[in-house]
Amino acid sequence: MRGPASAPNAIRAALSSDHGNLATESGAELGLDIALEDLGNLELTESDSDFDRIREGASAATRAGATPLFLGGDHMVTYPIVAGLAEVHGPVNILHFDAHPDLYDDFEGDPLSHASPFARIMERGLAKRLVQVGIRTLNAHCRQQAERFGVEMVEMRGFAADMVPIPPPPLYISIDLDALDPAFAPGVSHHEPGGLSVRDILNVIHRIEGSIVGADVVEYNPTRDINGMTAVVAAKLVKELAAIAARN
Repeated sequence: MRGPASAPNAIRAALSSDHGNLATESGAELGLDIALEDLGNLELTESDSDFDRIREGASAATRAGATPLFLGGDHMVTYPIVAGLAEVHGPVNILHFDAHPDLYDDFEGDPLSHASPFARIMERGLAKRLVQVGIRTLNAHCRQQAERFGVEMVEMRGFAADMVPIPPPPLYISIDLDALDPAFAPGVSHHEPGGLSVRDILNVIHRIEGSIVGADVVEYNPTRDINGMTAVVAAKLVKELAAIAARN
């Protein structure tokens, strides 16, 4: 499904809607206490150059002194983003929320698909530590891959927010919206029942005490949403991630 390509503008619209405001749960407000600059969409060409275009964008934002927050797009984008950040920070640590581990060695003939970014990241040594939260689709291949790469996995069946390990800086946060139960986020391409609540994710990320080097919110599919509710969830997560970046 190609719906996630139209997600960034829909998330922006939810973020600026007068149905809500720009205050975060900490009390800090975007535009008042938190400087959040929208650099627009990165134009892609559906060619092999797109990987480097994303990587260079991530690297440039970081070198400019920003803590970049990225709006996907599908989860493929996390691989070049992390590659760009690692050019500046060296290998990072990753806190990853998802229904799926995205560790396939080669999914349906495409090693760069949205099902494989964390296999590529770990193979290249772009991350020292990977903590995955909310997983509930772990097949035999991905289990082997997790063992191969030393992934720390908090599966949904044993989830408790206060038990999720928080890696130290340099920390990158990746939120696939299908980590959430479809009741909270119906606007995703792959519905996986039995997932996290919005509060579950917030309870984890609010425990972060160190600095973060960036974050992404990916896999929103507006074509499957109901009354824009998933866009509002994505915008909420953007606000809270911005507050964490500014506070720390």
